[in-house]
Amino acid sequence: MLDLAWQTIRTRLGGFAGAFIAILCGTALVAGCGVLMESGLRAGVPTQRYAAAAVVVGGAQTVRPPGADALTFEQVGEQPSVPAALAGRIAAVPGVHAAIAEQSFPAQVAGGPPALGHNWDAAALAPFTLTAGAAPAAADDVVLDADLARQAKVGVGGQVRITTRAAPTTFRVSGIVNALSRQTTVFFTPARATELAGRPGQAHAIGVLADPGVAPETLAERVRAVAPGTEVTTGVERSTVEFLDVSQTRLLLLAIAGSFGGFALLVAVFVVASTLALTINQRRREFALLRAVAATPKQIRKLIGTETTLVALAAGVLGGALGVAVASGLRDAFAAIGVIPADFGLAISPLPPIAAVLLGLGAARLAAWAASRRPSSIRPVEALGEAAVERRELGRVRLLTGWGLVLVGFGGALVPLFLHGDIATAVSTMSTLVVVIGLAVVGPRVTGALVRVLAPVLGRVWRISGYLAGANAQAGTRRLAAAVTPIMLAVAFALATFYSQTSSTAATAEETARSTTADYVLSGPAGVSPEVAAAVERVPGVAAATPVVRTSVLTVSSMGDSVDVQRKPAQGLDKVRGVLELGVDQGRLEDLSGDTVALSRSEADWLDKKIGDEVSFYFGDGVPAKLRLVATYTRDKAFGDFVLPIGLARAHDGGRLDDSVLVRRAVDADPAAVAAALRELPGVTVAPAASMAAPEGGERQAQFYLNLVAVGVIVAYLAISVANTLVLTTAQRTREFALLRLVGTTRRQVTRMMRLEALTTVGIAVVLGTLVALVPLGLLNVGLRGNPLPSGPWSVYFGIIGGAALLGMMAIGVSTSVALRARPVEAIGLRE
Repeated sequence: MLDLAWQTIRTRLGGFAGAFIAILCGTALVAGCGVLMESGLRAGVPTQRYAAAAVVVGGAQTVRPPGADALTFEQVGEQPSVPAALAGRIAAVPGVHAAIAEQSFPAQVAGGPPALGHNWDAAALAPFTLTAGAAPAAADDVVLDADLARQAKVGVGGQVRITTRAAPTTFRVSGIVNALSRQTTVFFTPARATELAGRPGQAHAIGVLADPGVAPETLAERVRAVAPGTEVTTGVERSTVEFLDVSQTRLLLLAIAGSFGGFALLVAVFVVASTLALTINQRRREFALLRAVAATPKQIRKLIGTETTLVALAAGVLGGALGVAVASGLRDAFAAIGVIPADFGLAISPLPPIAAVLLGLGAARLAAWAASRRPSSIRPVEALGEAAVERRELGRVRLLTGWGLVLVGFGGALVPLFLHGDIATAVSTMSTLVVVIGLAVVGPRVTGALVRVLAPVLGRVWRISGYLAGANAQAGTRRLAAAVTPIMLAVAFALATFYSQTSSTAATAEETARSTTADYVLSGPAGVSPEVAAAVERVPGVAAATPVVRTSVLTVSSMGDSVDVQRKPAQGLDKVRGVLELGVDQGRLEDLSGDTVALSRSEADWLDKKIGDEVSFYFGDGVPAKLRLVATYTRDKAFGDFVLPIGLARAHDGGRLDDSVLVRRAVDADPAAVAAALRELPGVTVAPAASMAAPEGGERQAQFYLNLVAVGVIVAYLAISVANTLVLTTAQRTREFALLRLVGTTRRQVTRMMRLEALTTVGIAVVLGTLVALVPLGLLNVGLRGNPLPSGPWSVYFGIIGGAALLGMMAIGVSTSVALRARPVEAIGLRE
């Protein structure tokens, strides 16, 4: 059987090329996602501030609630801290040369980029080396790194103004140290750094210097024994304590690779199955002949399975190797849009390519089994008759499966009417994909119905070519459906993914605009000092000033025996009256102080909480919280699900700064005079309140670009599948073209016939793809915005359908031109 399969492949290289390309691209895509997933577990960036430290101890980077399994956790959204007194206990551990508690806080130098302030004794952890001057000795001394000193245009002995948690203060530059590539550094005296950090008794991290000859891993085990509940790291893991974005990137890569890889695998299975079914369907006469000469159904299935295995292994091995290049390209694309750090490395091992090869092989074998059922099950006496014409009817199981998927998909599209947020967007996109798969299953039935309407029109407009195109489409509905499906999938998936994100973003922006009644918003490069809000209230003509802290919280929910942890947006607010309208429906925001919280109505209903109840969750830095509910509100898209008192939000924010200050002008005040007075405040930028972004605006934009990259990759794969399928369906018709030309049809008429068929194929695919995407998108927009029309530029829609049409017309046109090159008398004798 192996020899027969190999001989078949050698003599039918063109027929198997389509399956080879589909499996190759699918395996490469899945392998690339696997490399990203492994990188999320093992990779990172080189540490900088802790280069000399053998072990770095930081706060717990994840929250795993009691009773949760190993895979149930969530990354903290704010930088956690550790007790500074822990450094004394660690210093007593055998093998420890020194344990240094490091402070880290925003320190904006006038004229320079955003920087971090540290205590000078922590400079030994890098180690930093003085290139000029001396270490800070007085409370008003600072040491700058060389790049910062150059940008601020200051040298040793010069004066700089630095904004931290307090108002801008003048310091004297006592020294200059070497610069780091990933961060800008300012050093203060240990006492002044502790004061400016604003976390009494806490530190950002503890760096541990080892005695000579002590291995970091050995020292880490000893440190863990005296530092329970902390993150004890060595090697590349040290960067997760140094940079919060590295730790977040690792979890993000796991989520991206998991969801994106799942989509890619689903699409790959679908494309491979469609391509293999088309390839096997083209060999009906061959299988009919084998059945007529006594080949058993088992032998037919075994032959097809063996052929598929050989092709899948060859394509899978090559695709697995290409997966590394795919992962590198995706990493670069994600870095370019700011989702991951540009210096984040990849972890390369044989596991992802091997897993991708096995998944590709399994998908191919499953597709081959499904496609081989028909040619292997017909009786020998029916074999040659079966091969003469295309089987028209669909089996009952196939019809029930296909229409069932369509109903399930449209049923899932109703979810955004009842749920909001990211889950509504995700369900809407998934519903579109399920409907497309269902329509692909019953494709011949759907395309047949549409062709019966279009065929008479084609015949009336173009008498000969139109009649032939309509007749061919009606006679070959399975072939037409195979060509329509990948184009329909590409159009529907691209539209659903793009416009669901633009609609969600528009809903948030619209609600934010309706909810913001302030006139100005004040912001700073790294944040705004808490003292700014008090200073603004003293400005003549200001009626109200409200500081805002953007943060997040982690909630825990239980469903049966399972526990789920989710990170949700939150805000810290103070005195919102006059600048914000949250849509309060129960309770009073005036009571939001101390250990209290306000929840969105949807979150309160989900948690089954009422006014006065205790709400348990985790702050953004992972610290547990139990707060009393004092109000609920309805505008959760603009303000997130949690509103905290400003003091609590600051205490659990890594920088201890406000994100912005909202300002309401007095009714009788001069707008120009108020704006001018606000601009005189040091270290802030004044802008109209309408320009204020919604909570998680940056994250939402990054997610939007991330989805664009994902859609681009999958649509590119689908484009290859489209071209692959169209070329296969056209190339098999060489004898048909020859027969038409021998009975008097001109080359021009055949070419026009194929153009009309291509136009029919693309038209049906675009219409179905648009309608399939439009229903879930309309329901999503009704749920989010109260308007069924999707938000977003129309140019993207025309670009998507234009690209699909161009691809389809070119693929069919080129393959038709190639098929018509042979002389009719020679082509009519070619085997299929």
